[in-house]
Amino acid sequence: MSNKDSFYEHVAQTSDAPMGLEIARAEGPYIYTTDGKEYVDFISGIAVSSLGHRHPNVVEAVKRQVDRHLHVMVYGEFIQEPQSAYAELLTSQLPDKLDRVYFVNSGTEANEGALKLAKKYTGRHKFVGFHHGYHGDTHGSLSVTGRDVYRDPYLPLLPDVDFLDFNSFDGLETIDGETAAVIMEPIQGEGGIIPANKEWLQAVRRRCNEVGALLIFDEIQTGFYRTGSLFAFQGYDVMPDIMSLAKAMGGGMPMGAFVSSSEIFEVFKHDPPLNHVTTFGGHPVSCAAAHATLTELLSDDYGGRATKIEQIAKKELTADGISEIRGVGAMLGMELADRDLTQKVVEACFKKGIILGWTLHSNTLVRLAPPLIIEEQLLRETLRSINRQVNRFSE
Repeated sequence: MSNKDSFYEHVAQTSDAPMGLEIARAEGPYIYTTDGKEYVDFISGIAVSSLGHRHPNVVEAVKRQVDRHLHVMVYGEFIQEPQSAYAELLTSQLPDKLDRVYFVNSGTEANEGALKLAKKYTGRHKFVGFHHGYHGDTHGSLSVTGRDVYRDPYLPLLPDVDFLDFNSFDGLETIDGETAAVIMEPIQGEGGIIPANKEWLQAVRRRCNEVGALLIFDEIQTGFYRTGSLFAFQGYDVMPDIMSLAKAMGGGMPMGAFVSSSEIFEVFKHDPPLNHVTTFGGHPVSCAAAHATLTELLSDDYGGRATKIEQIAKKELTADGISEIRGVGAMLGMELADRDLTQKVVEACFKKGIILGWTLHSNTLVRLAPPLIIEEQLLRETLRSINRQVNRFSE
């Protein structure tokens, strides 16, 4: 049986029409398939491969750690240098109160842990999320995701979750003395690449302070210079109580985390002990890759690269069928005139070797998230090709 046959017959599918590329290898901004075709990965594996595919420093770190040891014990019992060194490096880039890290395997796990931590610390049960927000597909994360298309098939979910309108001052009184936490993306990703308004975000922070609720920032997509600053909250002058991370964190290896203060994390130690555990969270190979990734990100002006990507994209994408280019840094959304145009453009670009982000749930939005290492010439060539396809189908 061929790999293709095995994929379609034995790998659980998530749609009736997967993209179906048979991957041979990947390098930098490119993915190569077994039929010899080359594709520009213009979504970075959904905001994962910010340093491109197989960055040499990440690959070398993985190889070194594989030669030392793999999994040795469930999370939190043994002292493992890759975990400790990475936790120290990561927290050195954060405000003093965000001084402790809990490592997990993925973004939705990070949000699950963040929700549990907020409930345990506050002793409260209610959460507030936002319409069109997205936090993952496990039950807890899905419970605070504000998109019915994902939620409805799995109802009932967690009780006591209220949803407010993103960027609206109306309804902030819903955040009250029974609220354990407010959870949000500083820039909504799946919901349409919608940046938070700074004054509104600061008002949410003030309201949380007033009633004793925690503020959770889901920085799973926005983190690690995707928006120009290392983390999006740094561009808003608003600090969360808990921050969830994943995607670009591991440089291509499975990695997630939630970050908070030592004071808040103290509640995970008792009543009972081991009340939140993970077998593979903080896997030493993933931590080694994450350390190499962050070290590389801090070694150059990757924030400036993200900002330059935004500037070039807004200059090059000018076709009549484009309604708007929105977002921050290299986390951009291209809004097109209608769903039919959007589908045609994405499919035409795919045939020309450009992988874009679009789903049936996005309708008219094409997500653009190129790797931060992309050379300017390739960036411009790719954007101009996208622009030509929009013009072609808009006429």
